[in-house]
Amino acid sequence: MSSYISYDAIVVGAGHAGIEAALALAKTGVRTLVISITVDNVGYMACNPSIGGTGKGHLVRELDALGGFMGVAADACATQIRMLNSSKGLAVRSLRAQADKYKYHAFTKSALESADNLTMRQDEVKSIVRDGKDFTVECVTGSAYRCRAVVIATGVYLDSTIICGRSVQKRGPVCFPRSDYLASALGALGFGLRRFKTGTPARLAGRTIDFSRLEVQRGDEVPYTFSALTKKQPKNTTVCYLGYTNERTHDIIRAALGTSPRRLGLITGTGARYCPSIEDKVVRFADKPRHAFFLEPEGAGTSEWYIQGISTSLPPAVQRDIYRSIEGLEDVEIVRDAYAIEYECIDARELFPSFMSKRISGLFFAGQVNGTSGYEEAAAQGMLAGINASAYLRDMAPLVLDRTDSYIGVMADDLVTVGSDEPYRMLTGRAECRLSLRQDNADLRLTELAVPYGTVSDKRLKLLRKKKSEIKKCEALLCAQIPEQTVKALFEEAGEENARAMTAFDVLKRPRVTLELFDWHTKLFDGILPSARLEVYAAVRYDSYLKRQSAELKEKSRLENMKLDPELDYSTVGGLRLEAREKLNAAKPLSIGQASRVPGVTPADVWVLISRLRENII
Repeated sequence: MSSYISYDAIVVGAGHAGIEAALALAKTGVRTLVISITVDNVGYMACNPSIGGTGKGHLVRELDALGGFMGVAADACATQIRMLNSSKGLAVRSLRAQADKYKYHAFTKSALESADNLTMRQDEVKSIVRDGKDFTVECVTGSAYRCRAVVIATGVYLDSTIICGRSVQKRGPVCFPRSDYLASALGALGFGLRRFKTGTPARLAGRTIDFSRLEVQRGDEVPYTFSALTKKQPKNTTVCYLGYTNERTHDIIRAALGTSPRRLGLITGTGARYCPSIEDKVVRFADKPRHAFFLEPEGAGTSEWYIQGISTSLPPAVQRDIYRSIEGLEDVEIVRDAYAIEYECIDARELFPSFMSKRISGLFFAGQVNGTSGYEEAAAQGMLAGINASAYLRDMAPLVLDRTDSYIGVMADDLVTVGSDEPYRMLTGRAECRLSLRQDNADLRLTELAVPYGTVSDKRLKLLRKKKSEIKKCEALLCAQIPEQTVKALFEEAGEENARAMTAFDVLKRPRVTLELFDWHTKLFDGILPSARLEVYAAVRYDSYLKRQSAELKEKSRLENMKLDPELDYSTVGGLRLEAREKLNAAKPLSIGQASRVPGVTPADVWVLISRLRENII
């Protein structure tokens, strides 16, 4: 065996978690080695070609606020950007970018290749051994390395199998090589492993799709950005399409259920509740005559289209019949079959909130190896693991984010405290403080927390300071008196009543008064940074709710011991999510405290129970 090569830290894996961990380490001056089973999978979008979405967009903005890279990459590689839930309140709006997946891979790979303090190596890790304060990392090629910190960010590659019909192949996503040794190496270190499953839809040949029979989905006229550092607004260069399955589609699926790998015993892993296959949708929601799907372009250099919403692992012949039963896809050709993928992961309850192992100091885990799903969840964990691996090497206290200050904190707390018995996905409903955890204030909440760790650039900090200064200017104007004539014109257009001279604060409190209408009629905030205007607008609109949220948090400890009826049927409790009802009915907790610790029950669900108890509804 060759002699050992020494680094400060080693990141195993170069997916979305590995990228953020490696760049965070390198940015803080840590000599870092990234080992990837193939460098062709760096930042590869093995599933949907997009970044962000409901709940996930919040994670990307928070990641950017901490000095992360995903938001920068998403903006640079975006082909369409949309703000989801734009008709709803600011707290649940989430940005989503359609991305050119091949450009994204090249962009992220280039970032790793050009980063100071960072070396990239294609190899497969065979073993990780703790030797005193150091780790020895050995690869299948015989190469061996020494370091003081290791970040495991292996995604879904551990002992992974791709399953399509009766075919079971020992491969990673998109038929990349899988990791054959590391799972057993982690087992040897004492980690209990679990088998999870996810899946991906087919990729369709664009020239065989009749787009004229599908509904066009365009991006926003004025696109937002994920990163505060993005100077040039992304352009919408593509459109997506909306379509629906039908009863014929469902009949084909029902007739083919006997050929499902799950029914045949070929799939044993636990799948993602919030990303079900089309066959699961048809069985679980048998009353629905149709299910929506979206056609999304894979990138500028290919004619392949991703069909979001119709993932499956049924045999290829059945897949062909399913897709061809849909309007607009009658003559479609499948380029790549849909498949399920099973893989090994750890129980994240073995980790501290810093994502470091409780038993092995210096060993960190991030991404789908922790039992999560999604690029954004992985990247956020990678950033936190990278920051904290660097902090560990520098004898600094770890950066631990609280669930009251970030969605990343919510996710970390959920994973390491409660755990998850299925692939975890971030949802706005998981955050009990979501009114204050908005996309627009991620930098105000998090950037300064990351400054001591060295991941925040001077440019980013300068932008934050400017925003804060502009917010103060804007807040000072809230006491300004708006003339009655101006208020009348504004209220007439907004559909509000009882117009009279009033302060800017009172005008903005009115439900139908948008920031755009206020700016148009009053010109009060002219010259003030748009992001600062939005922050002040949100603070005004949520003023009473935020005060109530603060009071509720103070009461939490007292309410923790509120008793629950062990015979209660939670399916009758309005406001609870379906998952929470199922898990609570199975656990039958005796108190709010016990209910809060049931896996799958979010703090938001607990607040539903508390409010119902207060009102004597349960």
